[in-house]
Amino acid sequence: MTTRRDILLASAALPLMGGAAGMAGAAPAVVSGVRRPALDRLPQRIAYGSCAEGAVPQPIWEAVLAADPDLFIFLGDNIYGDTRDPAVLEAKYAQFAAQPGFRRLRDRVPVLAVWDDHDYGEDDAGAEYPMKVTSQRIFCDFWGEPADSPRRTRDGIYDSVEFSAGGRRLQVLLPDLRFNRTPIRMLDLGGKTYDDWAAELERAGRTVPGPYERNPDPQATMLGARQWQWLEAQLARPADLRILASSLQVVADFPGWEAWINYAEDHQRLLQTIRSTRADGLFCISGDTHYAEASCLRTNAPYPLWDFTSSGLTETWPVLPPNSRRVGEAWREPNFGLLQIDWSDAAAVRVTAQVRDVTGAVRIEQRLDTRELRVT
Repeated sequence: MTTRRDILLASAALPLMGGAAGMAGAAPAVVSGVRRPALDRLPQRIAYGSCAEGAVPQPIWEAVLAADPDLFIFLGDNIYGDTRDPAVLEAKYAQFAAQPGFRRLRDRVPVLAVWDDHDYGEDDAGAEYPMKVTSQRIFCDFWGEPADSPRRTRDGIYDSVEFSAGGRRLQVLLPDLRFNRTPIRMLDLGGKTYDDWAAELERAGRTVPGPYERNPDPQATMLGARQWQWLEAQLARPADLRILASSLQVVADFPGWEAWINYAEDHQRLLQTIRSTRADGLFCISGDTHYAEASCLRTNAPYPLWDFTSSGLTETWPVLPPNSRRVGEAWREPNFGLLQIDWSDAAAVRVTAQVRDVTGAVRIEQRLDTRELRVT
């Protein structure tokens, strides 16, 4: 089956540090040199993005820096490793670290990061990926996790970061949707290849979803048992505003590619956990898709659940998959997300969520008020 990655990178192998000879043996740790955020200050401008190909120019960073964020969240596919060779993965991180725009960002803006499949190591991979523990170590080295960081020893790189000042609290949740994930379930394409099946839909003028479907098995999971216990405990903590920074779309309704909706039990469990813990003030940001959009779930949700997808920093996708929860139009050129958070009102937090293009122009915008994001 031709994957999303095959379509976008049907080109010669990327040049990596020193060629094949440079790949042999264990590579030294590659580090990004990023700054860690100060937790005693409430961020007011949070930029985020995903899907950055390290072998091509990355002009998007000029617009990111012009937006003057005080935090940047990498949502995965931060590199395209796609390998079972740790040396190749290290070299791809080094390639990204050498990008001039990333270096300027690193020097000016604190960073948080989570991974998706391509920096995890393999296209659409989950718990079955055999190099996941090595990949975890490489990820933690690159993003500057301390030697005693729980992200180095957990069953995955999930994390929660809390900012607090003046009696207000922001919680940023960074789940790991790879390390424990049940293998993805394929659609029945009637014996056709995905390419032929998709071409038929396109000729008929229909939207073209990806090749995956919902998994109804109650044992199928993205997070795994221990991460679910962790997430439920985190959502029970007090916070004025919560950002679920998910590598995959949380709200989109069956795009056919990887998303929370493909794991029916986990998707419903997330909604129920928000409700049962009374985790007010939560919205999602996500990546992966190679296009940007805003989605909102209003039916059978604890309150309107928003998801602001930004993808990619360099990558684009030739067709727009279906999503009945899409609000407004999608944007299918390189982009980044920007959250502008107004903490000035003691009764509520207001957020302006935007998607901006490579020039800094606003292409998608939605305003939120935490008074509307409360479990009733």
